Amino acid sequence: MLGKLKLTHFVYLLLSLFAMASFEAFAHGVDDSTRNFLENNTGIQIIPFLYIGAKHMVTGYDHLLFLVGVLFFLRNSKDVLLYVSMFTIGHSLTLMTGVLANIQVNAYLIDAIIGLSVVYKGFDNLGGFTHFFGKQPDPKKAVLIFGLFHGFGLATKIQEFHLPEDGLALNLLSFNIGVEIGQFMALVFILLLINFWRQFESFDRFSAATNTALMSGGFMLVGMQLTGYFVS
Repeated sequence: MLGKLKLTHFVYLLLSLFAMASFEAFAHGVDDSTRNFLENNTGIQIIPFLYIGAKHMVTGYDHLLFLVGVLFFLRNSKDVLLYVSMFTIGHSLTLMTGVLANIQVNAYLIDAIIGLSVVYKGFDNLGGFTHFFGKQPDPKKAVLIFGLFHGFGLATKIQEFHLPEDGLALNLLSFNIGVEIGQFMALVFILLLINFWRQFESFDRFSAATNTALMSGGFMLVGMQLTGYFVS
């Protein structure tokens, strides 16, 4: 009974993340106060961009679901640091390059790929690649590659506002550091949650169901973004 309750709570957490995703987020928007600031921003604004970056990561349900999948079976702190570093390198590179080099990508398609990254990680955790294809993709390279797409997803949010060149590089660096701060806060929460659940037998018993729910969440994200792409 306790195991079922733990599984139920975990699935409710995943569903809650989707519930917090408003239609505005679905439409690649931001809240009104952030939008007003970005549209009227001039010069170097380090603290506001730190805050916006951290807020975007903490409320970015697609990024959080991917991190849940990446961390789900990691028990060694060295492995956690390695995988998180690969993800950080990936999204930092394309976030900075995408904006500064003005690389234009369709936000809906990029976010659909981010949704696929969630599907991939759930499928990988279930042993799907080994079972169906006889070989597992290199998980470290996969996290790095998907990190690149997550970074482009972040870049598309910034590009929507056509920020002025004055102070852009420093503001963007501040945003990126804010993203890392938000990621650290999210990681602490995710690791505490997973490590707490590992104390119970239900963790191994219901890990397959949880990663299946993770895949389902990823497919929902893909469907939402492709719908937005075709109707926009």
